[in-house]
Amino acid sequence: MVGKILTIAGAGLLLLGLAISHAPWLLNWFGKLPGDISIQTENSRVFIPITSMLVVSLLLSLLSHLILRK
Repeated sequence: MVGKILTIAGAGLLLLGLAISHAPWLLNWFGKLPGDISIQTENSRVFIPITSMLVVSLLLSLLSHLILRK
């Protein structure tokens, strides 16, 4: 069971790495959704990707449910 999870996680990371290096436009939406907070001043910048993290959490939850269901 653990081996299956590690294999799938590794394949997912490989695909994510290939997408980032060869097709960066696929992930341009990340951090630019409504609800993501970006505060910028002269000396500092604060970025809180609330909506983007909700989307990532939803996708990971659905993926884990599909993989681990019996």
